[in-house]
Amino acid sequence: MRQPVDLHHASGLINHGPTVLVGSAHGGRRNLMAAAWSMPVEFTPPRIAIVIDKTTYTRELISASGGFSVSLPGRALLSETYAVGTVSGREVSDKFDQYGIASFNGPVLGLPLAADAVAWMECRLIPEAHTEDAYDTCFAEVVWAAADARVFERGRWSFRDDNTELHTLHHLGGGNFAWLQRSEQALPLTPKPLTPKT
Repeated sequence: MRQPVDLHHASGLINHGPTVLVGSAHGGRRNLMAAAWSMPVEFTPPRIAIVIDKTTYTRELISASGGFSVSLPGRALLSETYAVGTVSGREVSDKFDQYGIASFNGPVLGLPLAADAVAWMECRLIPEAHTEDAYDTCFAEVVWAAADARVFERGRWSFRDDNTELHTLHHLGGGNFAWLQRSEQALPLTPKPLTPKT
C-alpha cells in the first residue's frame, strides 16, 4: 500500500508529532533508532528538524553519509519501536536483523527504512557547522516521501476505527505510548457579529 507522497505534502507526515524511526547507514553498517522530537520547518523545499543526540551511533553514521531516513511506525511496530530506542547501535550489529524488522532501501539515497511502517521519508542532512558540535538538532531536506494509502492520502492522515493498527505512535515517556483514536474534520463556524463597545 506504499504510495508516493508529493514533497509539498511531506510536512504533513510529521506535523502531528509522532514518534519516528531514524535509519542511517555508512561503510556497510546500518542502524535504526527511535526519536520522539521531530517537526517540519519549511514547506518548499520540504525541510524537517529532528533531535538526535550528537553522541549516538546514529548521529555518527548520519554525519559520515550526509543523510538519514525517517519511518513512521504504527501500532503494529510498538514493541520494535521501544526496543530500537533503548539499545545503542554500538551494542548490536544490526537492529533490523536483531529485532526482525523488515526493511527496504530508499530510492533516492539508498538509506534503510522500516518496511512495515505507515510512512517513509529520505532526508539529506543540511550541514550547520556552527551547531553540529553544540546541539542535538539535525536539519534536513526531504528528498523522497511515501505513505500507506490506507491511512494517508491526498496530503492528509485518516485515523479511523477500521485502521487502528496503522495509527502513529506518540511517546509519553518511560516506555509508554499513545495513539490517536480517530481524525475528524472541523466544521466551519460562522463568525458572530461584533458588538461595538460603548
